[in-house]
Amino acid sequence: MPLNERIQMCAACHGEDGNSKMENIPSIAGQPAFFILNQLVLMRENIRQVEAMAPIVKDLKDDDINALAEHFSKLPPKQTDEPVDQALVQRGTALAAQKRCGSCHLPTLAGEQQIPRLAKQRVDYLAKALKEFRDSTRQGADMIMSGPVSGLSDAELTALAHYAASR
Repeated sequence: MPLNERIQMCAACHGEDGNSKMENIPSIAGQPAFFILNQLVLMRENIRQVEAMAPIVKDLKDDDINALAEHFSKLPPKQTDEPVDQALVQRGTALAAQKRCGSCHLPTLAGEQQIPRLAKQRVDYLAKALKEFRDSTRQGADMIMSGPVSGLSDAELTALAHYAASR
């Protein structure tokens, strides 16, 4: 399948420009290329099980994965269209400083290498992912995030999601 057709398949859920408008679907525009590559390989090899992605990644060749990762990493991330609560952003700012989110995700939350971009990500997706890390229910993911979010309440994780989305 030509690359442009593969890109269109991704765009159906992740947005024409890689910025998702669908609930709980992450924006992939501006994610580090290595992060995208890693996630696609994990999904293709059925290590990270995402049911909706399974039929899309099962036949991807390494060259396809590299091309998709490069394409989406070069697209500019855009602010989520979800409402961002400024009170939660303020609470999330304090939590992010306390938890030192910027030490891995960079101070701008742009991510690098295998560390994802959190800035301008969807609030609902981030809150869900953080809860899965905290509860150790995120399948096939690097569970290094379980430590930093351990013991945080749903409200605190939601505040972190609003903070990251607002960056």
